[in-house]
Amino acid sequence: MGKYNVIDLFCGCGGFSKGFEEAGFNVRFGVDVWNDATTTYKHNFPDAIVINEDITKISGDDILKIAKIKKQEVDVIIGGPPCQGFSVSGKRLIDDDRNKLYKSYVQIVEALTPKVFVMENVPGLVRLFKGLVAKQVLEDFTAIGYDVQMKILSADNYGVPQQRKRVFFVGVRKDLVKQGICYSYPEPFMGKDTNTPAWTCKDAISDLDFVPDDHVLGEDLPYELAPQNEYQVQMRKGSQRVKNHSITVHNAKTKEIISMVPDGGNYKDLPKELWDTRKVHIAWTRMNSNKPCFTIDTGHNHHFHYKENRVPTVRESARIQSFPDSFEFIGIKTSQLKQVGNAVPPLLAKAVGMRIKSMLEECKNV
Repeated sequence: MGKYNVIDLFCGCGGFSKGFEEAGFNVRFGVDVWNDATTTYKHNFPDAIVINEDITKISGDDILKIAKIKKQEVDVIIGGPPCQGFSVSGKRLIDDDRNKLYKSYVQIVEALTPKVFVMENVPGLVRLFKGLVAKQVLEDFTAIGYDVQMKILSADNYGVPQQRKRVFFVGVRKDLVKQGICYSYPEPFMGKDTNTPAWTCKDAISDLDFVPDDHVLGEDLPYELAPQNEYQVQMRKGSQRVKNHSITVHNAKTKEIISMVPDGGNYKDLPKELWDTRKVHIAWTRMNSNKPCFTIDTGHNHHFHYKENRVPTVRESARIQSFPDSFEFIGIKTSQLKQVGNAVPPLLAKAVGMRIKSMLEECKNV
């Protein structure tokens, strides 16, 4: 059975693509405006064509030529365009100038007519203006020939050791729907409302705890601890060494403050005179070793390891996002952390992708 082809718009470093690759798809093309992210993408998807470009400057035809793919071979388009043009003026979301990125996503889907598209976004979009923005997204894609569903999924329900919620719009081309083909979202198999506890922070990264918090060992290290659970075994597949695991060395005062915060604690565990040392409410937050991680940030240095007095390394953050250790991040550390934090967790994308693959297989049998 041949693999289905995927095109990733707003591909970033490749979390969405990685999940679909693990679900058995053939990742053919990625595009993103951020050069650091596309450099990492190229490194990890050597068989895909990826370009560093503003999506508003390319068309569906451009993609076909660059990717060397025929229109009928584009099975799935994935991506997470930012929807910035929120207003209550009555203006259509797709017509708002601030939504050029979203508009380009819709136009490329319309031009390439994939069997399925998947659009990912922040869950706040669903509630915005009493649901009017989400309603408009559904209408825009319905108008170009897709039957669209929307659902908020929580990553910890799908094998990711992180409480990260995202909304997924999945559209199936109407000619397939007429054949009785429809998409159903993956059922949670871990965490809340299941019989299996979600993976915790400690489950995710305890085998990486051999790195001390007082000096830098390097970016390419041998594994010093054996994997301690199934998740760690899964993350190590195909990897012989630990990459991107160089620590951030904090000054003595910062380390002293971090050390006052217990496992799972935050700024409220500090003396009151230290509460305002950072002006954001998430500051001085330590991971809880016994729970899935909170949504990781993009390297602002406000969140700390559950026992070490430092911020997580890039590899630890990548583990919490469910990137396998074989996935290597390129660039300076601040860029790598941003790449990881901005990504769709691969195992969440994989769960969505596997249901799409099953549905497409069903198409062949109709």
